[in-house]
Amino acid sequence: MEKPRASMSGSTGVGSSRATSGWRSLLLPQLNRQSLYVYGSEVAVEKECIRQLQSGVLVIHPFSLLRSYYIMCMMAITFLNLIGIPMEIAFLDGVNGLGWEGFNVFSDTLFLIDVALNFRMGIIPEDSEVAILDVKQIRVSYLRSWFLLDVIAAFPIGYILFFADLQYHSQDNPSKTNRMMRILMFVRILSLIRLVRVSRLVRFFNEVEKVSNANLEVVRLFFRILSLFMMIFLLCHWNGCIQYFVPMLEEFPSDCWVRKENLMNATVSVKYSWGVFRALSQMIALSYGSMDAPTNYVEMWIVMVSMISGCMMYTVLVANATTMIANTDPTAKEYKSKMCRLEHYMTFMKLPPELQLRISSYYQARYGGKWFDENDIMDTVSTALKEQILLSMCSKLLQKVPMFEDLDKNFMNAVLVKLRYEVFQEGDVIFRLNSPGDRMYLIDHGQVSVETDSVERELCDGDYFGEVYVLAKGRHVATAKALTDCQCFTLSWLGFQQALQGFPAVRKHLEKVPGTEPGACSL
Repeated sequence: MEKPRASMSGSTGVGSSRATSGWRSLLLPQLNRQSLYVYGSEVAVEKECIRQLQSGVLVIHPFSLLRSYYIMCMMAITFLNLIGIPMEIAFLDGVNGLGWEGFNVFSDTLFLIDVALNFRMGIIPEDSEVAILDVKQIRVSYLRSWFLLDVIAAFPIGYILFFADLQYHSQDNPSKTNRMMRILMFVRILSLIRLVRVSRLVRFFNEVEKVSNANLEVVRLFFRILSLFMMIFLLCHWNGCIQYFVPMLEEFPSDCWVRKENLMNATVSVKYSWGVFRALSQMIALSYGSMDAPTNYVEMWIVMVSMISGCMMYTVLVANATTMIANTDPTAKEYKSKMCRLEHYMTFMKLPPELQLRISSYYQARYGGKWFDENDIMDTVSTALKEQILLSMCSKLLQKVPMFEDLDKNFMNAVLVKLRYEVFQEGDVIFRLNSPGDRMYLIDHGQVSVETDSVERELCDGDYFGEVYVLAKGRHVATAKALTDCQCFTLSWLGFQQALQGFPAVRKHLEKVPGTEPGACSL
């Protein structure tokens, strides 16, 4: 997949095509992280907009603003349907009210419109980055995939119930009234096919994950957790409704749990609460709340199905939780693995306990509990990014060194990439008196004591020492010791000489700076 490149702007920006397209701009791909991730740059997104406009057909692009809002809206409507439909069938007993009937009609209308719109929804294939905008290809793909399931889920039961209910209330003949009641009961049971809309909810979640800048791991994780808990909630909700619905179909036999709990004249909320309570008791295999054995085969099968669905729910929950935990903070897990191997090594080599403690403390100070290969990371990024990373970390440190003031910017960038990160623990001797000196030190965090025969200085954040030894090697005239854990950047003589290649004017300038000529003293 083509990776994001630097943004480009000009006379053919994304906004230019949108300014001339009016309302059709809602159908065009938006400039966001997801579209940049797929197409690579603003110019590529603009070309995709032009390609759609030139096609001359009315197609909603997968990355369009209208598509994003539409998915969010349909996901909310679908979830409300999956909650309300079982409640209506099990507990409302045919007394739905005008508001709920209106919502049913509205939902059925919306799902029928959705079936029609899917013939005009652009598609991003799994094996391609080019959106399919051809109407014929979209139609063939939809007919071969979700069309049949969507048509079943969009069957207009709401309209049938609405007109059947009007007919029922207009009947005065008792025989016809009883017949209409049976018809209404059959239609209510038939409305269970609308629960097929759960497949749409899963599909909408996948679409949201793709459209909502889903190349971000945090977004993917959020939607994965949200979809998991919504599915678990729906499973418990449906099971609770079934607990009451089946005795209702049997016209509440004398030994059913509804009569035993005296719920015949209870409110809907009380009935629903008891139904969910029994369902959860069976799903998590607790006898509390369902002490009595099933009184007939139907109730026995309900209990068995509840227990099996509970086991499946537990398995899915544990599997997803394990996967999410395994994918969370991999650097911390790698650090623990490295530390475990280090401890085995130190034990095998029979190192003194004090030394083992210092080694462990060094790793903690150096990596902060997260393992990463800094050299590998720096080698995989571009030279420009490497310079920007080091510039953000070290530019202020280099600016405090007098000999680097007002030097060529290209030379300073060459010096930046030669810096190396080092950590010294409290009590470490960084260098000793008369030891060979071949590098300078810039203190990022920490305190260092530099001691000669007659002078002792304490250096802290932002200070530096040993700058002369990057121009000419020599011997240290002092001893440097870390007073605290110190995080430093070092520049070696060899690295500095490599950076000077190609900058003869900078070399001559540095040789004239007081205190930096070869043979000069430095701590």
